[in-house]
Amino acid sequence: MTAAHPAPALLAAPAVGERIWRVVRLNLVNKWTTIYLPVMIMAFIGLVNWLIWWIIWAATPPTDRADAMDGTQWSGGAFYIFVYMLVVGIQVIAATFPFALGYSVTRRDFALGSALTFLMLAAGYAVGFTILSALEEWTNGWGLGGHLFTSVYFGGANLGERLFVVFGSMLFFFAVGAFSAALFMRWRMFGILVAGAAVALIVVGAVALITFTQSWPAVGEWFLASGPVGVTAWLLVPTAVAAGGAYLSLSRATPRS
Repeated sequence: MTAAHPAPALLAAPAVGERIWRVVRLNLVNKWTTIYLPVMIMAFIGLVNWLIWWIIWAATPPTDRADAMDGTQWSGGAFYIFVYMLVVGIQVIAATFPFALGYSVTRRDFALGSALTFLMLAAGYAVGFTILSALEEWTNGWGLGGHLFTSVYFGGANLGERLFVVFGSMLFFFAVGAFSAALFMRWRMFGILVAGAAVALIVVGAVALITFTQSWPAVGEWFLASGPVGVTAWLLVPTAVAAGGAYLSLSRATPRS
């Protein structure tokens, strides 16, 4: 009579943390679109901005150069990286979700793994962005007094505030992108159109309310009083709503060709 042996450990179901980490690794398989390409494009944008700054610097009398270059603090060149994160959010869900379900990954594990992926990417890009902003200040705007990573939209000289603003903003775009892709997975184009119409009506309604109540000065004062940090903190609310909507949509989504 042979004694019963427990099932081999290799046959045991992986722990929750391991399953979630597998989703993260799956989402980051194509590092070209999630890491390399955005870094290369951001570097090209930085080069183009530097050339524009040099033209302004060279064409401006020495006594007026400081004032001319100070206007670059309103530069929006760095906004590209945030919009690209929205695209990454869409790509991760749209490209990986059907593949993951084919390998018996649960919808819950996929949602949590994707959320961890976005948190890691946002943290990595925020740290890199903040380091570049410090270098920009240390080199006096890359030698020309320009502003790309130190624009007024990213806070003042406090690197901690800048880190928070970039991190929170990237999470927002990741969440919106993931929510858009999840809507498409759940309801296809009909879901995208309904959500877009709802957002448009809300925006138009808010603009009408502010206009009719003559509250635009108060809105401007709120933005000035809140600053980039305060606005980013409030931005976490729609970020959480979009993330929750993506999770609920994916929980019932069925990939189709």
